[in-house]
Amino acid sequence: MSRTDILSEIKKAEAEADAKVEKAEADKKMAIADARRDSVKRIQDAEAAMRGSHESSIATEQKALDEKRNELLAAGEKEAKSIEKSSAKKIKEVKDFLVEEFERTINVTS
Repeated sequence: MSRTDILSEIKKAEAEADAKVEKAEADKKMAIADARRDSVKRIQDAEAAMRGSHESSIATEQKALDEKRNELLAAGEKEAKSIEKSSAKKIKEVKDFLVEEFERTINVTS
């Protein structure tokens, strides 16, 4: 081979090497971009799953609290009715007592 042919082969080999390096750089950039997109998607999926789990937990606790609230309200209403019944009896006694005391005071001053 002549010197020109050898130099041509070297230039060709260098051009092929440069092309391979450029392709490798482009592949590297694409792989990094794909990895970033994948990581962002995974993070978003994990956050969505966490939000869903959080909302589900809140709904479960809210339901339990609503049930407890209803139980307490029912117990309170039952107690209020009981107090109302006993107070109704006592109100009659108090009215009778006050009338008697009022009449006694009037009778004493007359």
